Amino acid sequence: MSMRRRIAVSTVLAALVGLIASGIVAVGLVRTAYDAQARANLHQQAEVLATAAESGILRPRLVRRTLGVQYVRVLADGTGAGQRLPGDVVAAAQRGQPLSATRTIGAQRYLVEVAPVPSGGGIVAFQALSEARAVTSHVYRRLLLAAIVGLGIAVLIGVALARRLSTPLIRAAEGAHRLATGERSVRLAEEGPYEVAEVSRSINALAQALGTSEGRERDFLLSVSHELKTPLTGIRGFAEALTEGVVEPAEAGRTIEAEATRMQRLVTDLLELARAGADDFRVDIAPTDLVALVVDAETVWSKRCADVGVELRTELPATCVVSTDGGRVRQVLDGLLENALRVTPAGRPIVVALHDRTLEVRDGGPGLAPEDLPVAFDRSVLYERYKGVRQVGTGLGLALVASLVRRLGGTVEAGHAPEGGARFVVHLP
Repeated sequence: MSMRRRIAVSTVLAALVGLIASGIVAVGLVRTAYDAQARANLHQQAEVLATAAESGILRPRLVRRTLGVQYVRVLADGTGAGQRLPGDVVAAAQRGQPLSATRTIGAQRYLVEVAPVPSGGGIVAFQALSEARAVTSHVYRRLLLAAIVGLGIAVLIGVALARRLSTPLIRAAEGAHRLATGERSVRLAEEGPYEVAEVSRSINALAQALGTSEGRERDFLLSVSHELKTPLTGIRGFAEALTEGVVEPAEAGRTIEAEATRMQRLVTDLLELARAGADDFRVDIAPTDLVALVVDAETVWSKRCADVGVELRTELPATCVVSTDGGRVRQVLDGLLENALRVTPAGRPIVVALHDRTLEVRDGGPGLAPEDLPVAFDRSVLYERYKGVRQVGTGLGLALVASLVRRLGGTVEAGHAPEGGARFVVHLP
């Protein structure tokens, strides 16, 4: 059964159950009200009959014609009761005691009212319960008609509601199927109740996110292809020149080696980035002395910095031991230092600062614009933005740093350094 039909059927069934329940209650209330009214009328008639009996003007035919009830005059000695009336009714009439009850007389139920006569005895007025309730049949027909009309309205409302709820959901399902087949231009009308419209909004957001993500993937692949093509072209050109003897072997070898190193760095970054996102990425958590780790890194990087005229400084506490993967933290630090050294000009500093569980790398390079900070760790975004403007790497280094930090359970953010360049802060858990 389709969703639209299920909603319509459910609505109609709910309305039907509600109508049946309310009908049962309404019938009970109507019956109770009319029984009470009939009893009150019969009581008044019994009192009128008692007054007439006391005055001696009681006329049986006139009573039947005007009041439409049956009555019996019971004297104090029981005379006139006949054999039809129940004993407790006759006894009450003999004593002149009022009585209001429902009794079986013969094979039929009657409303019975006893009104005392001042001179003695009483009047017993009785009316068949079926006669008293005859007037309610008209009310019941009206109630049944109202129930039928209500059910018809419920069917119309159920169909309209089913259409209103199911149409956006059906469109959302169709949009999801189109997304699954690769169509990214899917946009749905955000209509219907809030929850249903929220489904359409979510699918629209998903389509936009997928389009943006795939666009970045395409740009990334184009960038990687270009980066691989450039050194390959250089290697091939120098290889041909070497074959033809138009360049010195040493010069060709240096160029080929440099271009091969560049290719190796790009491929290594790609592999590390892929490994960082894998489910089986290994993290070995152990007590790690971050101060010793930074000192070891300083020993390696200070010479590289000095070779290009950049000063490497450290700001370290006396001790800082945390539970983390020291090898991965060193990989993060190396990535940040490589990024900083690439953009820092000679005569400007690079600072590695450590306090508590926070590792900072600051540089005196050109820094980042405010709009760069939210996308600093997205693959190839800064690479594409600053390619040809400043020295850039493979476009993967900061993305790899962010992936490693996330796998360590920490966070990383970019900002502005007091040295005038960029500031990268790693918060370890």
